Amino acid sequence: MKVLGIETSCDECAAAVVEDGKKVLSNIVATQIPFHAPFNGVVPEIASRKHTEWIYDVVKEALNKASLGPRDIDAVAVTNRPGLLGSLLVGLSFAKAFAWARNIPLIAVDHMMAHLYASQLADHDSPAYPFLGLLVSGGHSIICRADAFDNITVLGTTIDDAVGEAFDKVAKHYNFGYPGGAVIDRMAHNGDSGAFRFPMPNLHKGEHRYDVSYSGLKNAAINQFEQFRVKKDAEIKPEDIAASFQKTAVEILLRALFNAAADSGLSTIVAGGGVAANSYLRARLAERQDIRCIFPPPEFCGDNGAMIAGIGFHHLIRGDRSPLSVIASARVEGFKKKYPGSRQ
Repeated sequence: MKVLGIETSCDECAAAVVEDGKKVLSNIVATQIPFHAPFNGVVPEIASRKHTEWIYDVVKEALNKASLGPRDIDAVAVTNRPGLLGSLLVGLSFAKAFAWARNIPLIAVDHMMAHLYASQLADHDSPAYPFLGLLVSGGHSIICRADAFDNITVLGTTIDDAVGEAFDKVAKHYNFGYPGGAVIDRMAHNGDSGAFRFPMPNLHKGEHRYDVSYSGLKNAAINQFEQFRVKKDAEIKPEDIAASFQKTAVEILLRALFNAAADSGLSTIVAGGGVAANSYLRARLAERQDIRCIFPPPEFCGDNGAMIAGIGFHHLIRGDRSPLSVIASARVEGFKKKYPGSRQ
């Protein structure tokens, strides 16, 4: 069965056609980076307008590359949560119209569940359930137990900023470039990760054993970096700030993840999301001989339509259908926690 996947949750306008949940026939991603780069971050109004302008041509290109027409599509899968509301509505509205016009099933998909599925695309073997999931992006930092393609239990998440957001904010402050995660990763290869000893949050005990926090690290790297210099008389190099920040940001994630692995007894970890492309994260996980970590190919780490179509197929064969009245949702409950002691 051939499923058209549409993804417009943030600033990437994407569409893909995937056959039987695995074989990627096409995967088109129209990036908006040049339009957001002057602002060093995504501008929601610009993002939604660009989706409106591009969505038809992106879907058409996905169909053409797959050598298919609208009549060859068996179902439409589309992201309806979480994400920027205006952006989500563009993709969801287009998918509804396509499904209605062709009288085929519509499948509304959770964007983060799709990221967890991304490693199963193409020729990759599907990991056996249960496994641990590591979902890391500009908007989310989630450690979870996965018992099925659409059944996860969130074990830990951020109590403030997501890891990808912290990368972007630090890169913006120092004018490193955009997108921040990719730029800092490149710069870090030429920097000394021991030049600054940035602090780790005190969240490794009790009910927050699997949670992460990035507001403190972000503040330290931006406003207090002088007090964390290891060599006080050494020259401050941008590459050293990037490398030191990246190391601490990843180690915060890994501490919580390794706690979850030890406590759950699960030795398979499946990663997803834009930050899953980070080279330091991949290298550190590769060092653990007792853990098997599965990463998506780089082209499936960021937002893409293939992961939406892929997981949509599994909903389809189970008999799931979304009504044309289905709505978009900017947030998913449980994907972020409150700061300890704050009011709910």
